[in-house]
Amino acid sequence: MGFRIIRKLTVALLCWPALSVSASAIEDANKLARQSIQKIMLEQGIPGLQIAVVKDDDIVLSESYGMANVENDVPATRTTRFPLNSATKTFTGIAMMQLVEAGLVDLNAPLSRYLDDLPPSWRGILVRQLLGHTSGLPDMVDQQGAVEGGSEAEAMRRVKSLPVAAPPGELFAYNQTNYALLAQIIGKQSKLSYERFIAERQFAVAGMPLSTFGDSYDLVPKAATIYAYTPRGISAKDERRLSHWFYEIPYGLWAGGGIQTTADEVAHWLIALSKGRLITQASLQRMWTPEKLKNGADGEWGQGWPVLKTAPERQVAGIGGARAAFIVYPDQRLAIIVLTNLAGANPQRFIPRIAEIYKPVAPTK
Repeated sequence: MGFRIIRKLTVALLCWPALSVSASAIEDANKLARQSIQKIMLEQGIPGLQIAVVKDDDIVLSESYGMANVENDVPATRTTRFPLNSATKTFTGIAMMQLVEAGLVDLNAPLSRYLDDLPPSWRGILVRQLLGHTSGLPDMVDQQGAVEGGSEAEAMRRVKSLPVAAPPGELFAYNQTNYALLAQIIGKQSKLSYERFIAERQFAVAGMPLSTFGDSYDLVPKAATIYAYTPRGISAKDERRLSHWFYEIPYGLWAGGGIQTTADEVAHWLIALSKGRLITQASLQRMWTPEKLKNGADGEWGQGWPVLKTAPERQVAGIGGARAAFIVYPDQRLAIIVLTNLAGANPQRFIPRIAEIYKPVAPTK
């Protein structure tokens, strides 16, 4: 299957001339990046992939490779929609900062200020503790990614009956309940549905006409089919048998994983973020600062964003579904976006290799 996929690699290339960096240096970096990403696709057997590179607020590389749908020979193009899954949480983080700037949300306020019908042990949890996964709440999604109880309403009812996993602020624990509650706060405070607020305040502002919401069960035009190499136990050869991978993101959890988009559009969104068109620079820095635990240690997330490193160079990210990721290197004014349709591709693991190619390229002004 790997040879078949690579033999059918279809390249859709769009490279904008970078105004702020040396064109020749960028082209050299792009050449190395193309070689590296195609080698990675071959090594991992990734069916389809989009990559975009942002340097100094310019998209210097945007390409697509491989197949969006293997069985029907549908090539991946720049307009193929890929799921962000949990990288959607970064958009939710920005949405919350937008509400903060509008005076509609206080990150240091307890949940009880904004939401009713909460268990007593939940009422004092701070909004920022939801964003940073330090709330201590039980998770409404199990380890296999299934919603507990079979429906959103039942899952929320059930999770509210469970004891908290830890006192608020005691520890970092990644949790989907946090973002289900954040979606409710966004809807209540903005007077808009979560998806409409994101569409109006982020997609429209950044220039993201293709971006939408949905999962494997929604009929999303031009959406990539998701695959995995899942052993079926039939024979030894099945360890590398490409199969369909289905995932479900209920409506109430869209704030935690529902966006489908393209690498190009994520690149435009990151540029809009860098240029202050979505939130202020002060809000941006707050969002990218790790949430503190009660013992003074840094948590693993800021406000909706994983913070991979704070020194010697800052790195923040969006990571989702073991198949989509983008890493922002603010000090180098660099961002790398890689979206794939292979569960288990884990692009966050190889994006740093691509980033090293572009880091030496210095601005010319």
